[in-house]
Amino acid sequence: MSEGIAEANTGTTPVRAGYEIDAARLTEWMAANVDDFAGPLTIEQFKGGQSNPTYKLVTPTAKYVLRRKPPGQLLKGAHAVEREAKVMAGLGKTGFPVPRVHGICTDDDVIGTWFFVMDMVEGRIFWNATFPEVSREDRPAYFDAMNATMAALHQVDYEAVGLGDYGKPGNYFARQIGRWSKQYLADEEAGRNEDMDRLVAWLPENIPTGDETSVVHGDFRCDNMIFHPTEPRVVAVLDWELSTLGHPLADFAYHAMMYRMPPDIVAGLEGVDLAALNIPSEAEYVAAYCKRMGRESIPNWDFYIAFQFFRLAAIFHGIKGRVIRGTAANAQAKERAEAFPRLARLAAEAMENCL
Repeated sequence: MSEGIAEANTGTTPVRAGYEIDAARLTEWMAANVDDFAGPLTIEQFKGGQSNPTYKLVTPTAKYVLRRKPPGQLLKGAHAVEREAKVMAGLGKTGFPVPRVHGICTDDDVIGTWFFVMDMVEGRIFWNATFPEVSREDRPAYFDAMNATMAALHQVDYEAVGLGDYGKPGNYFARQIGRWSKQYLADEEAGRNEDMDRLVAWLPENIPTGDETSVVHGDFRCDNMIFHPTEPRVVAVLDWELSTLGHPLADFAYHAMMYRMPPDIVAGLEGVDLAALNIPSEAEYVAAYCKRMGRESIPNWDFYIAFQFFRLAAIFHGIKGRVIRGTAANAQAKERAEAFPRLARLAAEAMENCL
């Protein structure tokens, strides 16, 4: 499945109908806001970036990426491109690998919706979590690069880089479990699931003690990173739509969930012979993160995994409801709806490991 997703999301196309941009107005804005900008400007649209339409801007001397809110009526708080720009600009001050943000435009008169412009970062994106394009000898270094990048994110002093108001510190799990439980229970058309019902009851009663806050990415997967063209090094982390202030162990568990994730759902390693591919085990990967963060271990590790599979299952349950109602726009919606009970089962298995 990952190859098909890669094909669907890689590269550019001519700008799609309904998503056109006034090149003259954008050129004026770029000249006023982007250092060393010099036209003429060519505009193409990336195949990916379904939630927030994403464009490739090419000039004779540079390449940029533009992310915008989609045209039309939007839900309040949705498609918050200004949040993406804010977190990348803040993290960029620390040397964390994000594209350089040149500016954000909150004037609808320029291209019709809010947008921001950042540098285009060249490199490789891996859509398959086994990194099949990489040699067996080099593979551990790529996993270590992801691990190191996540640890670096969780060590950023978010107050110092202007992100103190980027989310609500504290009680992250209680708030998230409440939010996703409510969404799951409210969608009656999508139906109930025994595993989810058990998780709704169990999770809020078993939140580990101790609270921590960091910037969290929310969707930290191998296919949301750009790696150096030849080296095992992350040069840019992309897709900050779900980022906020949250619990670092929730963020890390979402990332490490790849070890238990069936590869036909999202990039995952479930069922893979890790030793044959020279990929570190889940325990080794967790230990490497702990070492970087100055932790001895992560007690109640399976709680965090259970929570993240539950969260993803709740999202897929919502997609199932939209498929049933005929309002799902995404081409992969039906596949995701069908995957919902498997995610709920994986969440329940992690919960059972805690009992």
